[in-house]
Amino acid sequence: MAILYKNFRRNVINAGPLILLYYISISEIDTQFSNLFEILSFNLQIIIIYYWTLKSSSVLGNGHIFLVGIINDVVMGLPLGLSSITYLVVSFVASYVKNVTVNISLFTDWFTFIIAIFLSNLALMTLIYNFSSLKMEYSDIFYNSFFTFLFYPAVWGLFNFYQKIMVISQDD
Repeated sequence: MAILYKNFRRNVINAGPLILLYYISISEIDTQFSNLFEILSFNLQIIIIYYWTLKSSSVLGNGHIFLVGIINDVVMGLPLGLSSITYLVVSFVASYVKNVTVNISLFTDWFTFIIAIFLSNLALMTLIYNFSSLKMEYSDIFYNSFFTFLFYPAVWGLFNFYQKIMVISQDD
C-alpha cells in the first residue's frame, strides 16, 4: 500500500507542469494585467512549453501540447489550431536546441528563447493574416513577447527548483 501511495505521489509531482498547462488553458487565466498596467501581458504557456521541452521532454509530449492549444483556442474564441501551431513551433525550437546544445544554462536558454518567441509569433501572424479575419496589433504582440521574454528567468528559477523536487521525489 505504501508503494502505491509513493508511486501515485511521484506521478502527480511529475505531472505538475502538464496539469498547470491544462489548468491555464482551461481556466481562461490570461496573464494580462491590463487593468493594472496597460501594456503588461505575458504568455505563461509558451514559457512552460519551452522550459519543459528543453529540460525534460518526457513531461510534456507533443500530443498534449497540441491538445492544450486546441483547448486554448476554444476557450479564447480563436480560430481552431492557431495556438496549437504556435505552441508546437516553440516545442520544436526547444527540441532542436536540446539536441544541439551541450551545456544548458540560463543564458543559453534565454537567448534561444528569443528565437522561439520570434518564430512562434511569425507563425501566428502568418496564420492570422492569411487565414483569418482577426485584427491583431503589432504593439500588443510586441509587448506580450517582450514581457514573456523578460519574465522567463524568474519562471526558469521556479521551474529549476520544482525540477529538483521532482528528482528528489524520484529518489525516495
